[in-house]
Order: sequence, then structure tokens, then C-alpha cells
Amino acid sequence: MSMRRINLVDLDPSDYLDLTRRSAVPDASVRKAAADIVDQVRMGGDAALLAANGRYGGGPAIGSVRVPSETIGAAFSAVGPAVRQALKEAIKNIRKVHDRQRPVDDRVEVVPGVVVERRWSPVDRVGVYVPGGRAAYPSSVLMGVVPAQVAGVDDIVVVSPGDDRSVHPLVLAACALLGVDEVYATGGAQAIGALAHGTGSIAPVDVIVGPGGPWVTAAKLAVYGVCGVDLPAGPSEALIVVDASANPAVAAADLLCLSLIHI
Repeated sequence: MSMRRINLVDLDPSDYLDLTRRSAVPDASVRKAAADIVDQVRMGGDAALLAANGRYGGGPAIGSVRVPSETIGAAFSAVGPAVRQALKEAIKNIRKVHDRQRPVDDRVEVVPGVVVERRWSPVDRVGVYVPGGRAAYPSSVLMGVVPAQVAGVDDIVVVSPGDDRSVHPLVLAACALLGVDEVYATGGAQAIGALAHGTGSIAPVDVIVGPGGPWVTAAKLAVYGVCGVDLPAGPSEALIVVDASANPAVAAADLLCLSLIHI
């Protein structure tokens, strides 16, 4: 994460909009390369997924990418009480919000004998992508899994970058707390391809949700239509506007917001 300091006094007002112009769509070269990886996984299944892990990282290159259930359980047992309570509190709050957002069925009789009805039914299977790398993002587990559970989805799978079938313990602890026991150590475009098309050991999903970098976003665009995707998310950014009267401590806390989003 990088920070740029801008003095608005030195900036022409006509340039203000440039501060907010960002594209969520990766450039053409990334989109093509990600689509090629997705296509390789579609055609080659588990072998292609492992090969992609070997080339690009994000998961084991041999064996199985599934995280054993005992590893998930052990990760939850190892989490301290303060972190466990924080996860539980976050789950409660997220569930409260999405309970209110859940749509209800509607039925109207237009004229006698003619009825129009709208029904909301959950999809069968959802894939949640959880970023990995230099930090742990258990909140991505919560933000992807809890809404799916509120919607009534029975089959939820999590994929997250890892090595040797290991995923960050905090991510696994969040999965355990939510009752998700199907977790795969794989990331990047190959993980999106595996979720969309299936690989043999990984069954395809109906919808893919969760944040990711340019390669994940490009892969989501490549599989849109094969399955549903949430949205092509752009880079996370924050603009903090302060003047001489600002409290430095408060401004500094605001600057941390991008780091806190996924805690």
C-alpha cells in the first residue's frame, strides 16, 4: 500500500476529478493472460490447476489443494479468545445487516385470475475468494460467507492462496467459526477458473464473490456468463482531506482505514 500527499492549493480545480478517476477493469494484457489461465484450468482440471500453482504460486503444485478438516479445526482452536470474540461480534453485525437486506417474495393479482409473483430462491453453491499474500483477511471470509448463509445457500466453498495445503490460520479459523469445511489452498486466476468450471476434485459454483487483485478481477470477467460474479472490484483507495485545524491523531487513524478493512 502506498500513500500520496497532495496539496489542493497547488492543484488546479479542473484536475480535482482526476483524483477519483479509477478503472476497475485491468488492462488488456492482464485480461488475456488471465483468460488463458482460466481456459487451461477448464480444459486440464486438477492437473492444470496444480501446474498453474507451480508457475504462479498461491497453492501446492503436487497432491491436493484441499485443506484438511483437521487443519481447519486446529486453526480455530489456536485462535486466542480476544480474536475469537472479535470474529463472533463481526459475524453478528454482518448477519444483522444482511438479514434486513434479504428480499421477500411478492404476489399481486393484476386482474381477477391473473397473478404475477416474484420469488427469491438461493443458488445451490457459492465460491468465496479470500485474498492472501502479505496479510490475512478473515473479514473477507465473513463478508462473503455470511450473506450467502443469510440467503439460504447450503453449499459454500472458500479458496485462498496458500502453500502445501495451508491457508492463513485466521482465515481457517473464520471458516471454522462459520461451519465452512470445504477450503482450497489456491489463488489467482487459476482459483477463479477452478470455481467456475470445476476441476474434478472441485465442483463448479453458481456464483463467485470476494475481493482480489487485477488477475482475480480479470479472471472474474473471463468467467462471467459461465457463472455469476459479484463485481469487478478496483483497487482499494482512500482520500483523506484535512486542513490546519484537523486533529493529527484522527487523520492518522483515517489513513489506516485500508489496513483495517480486512482485519
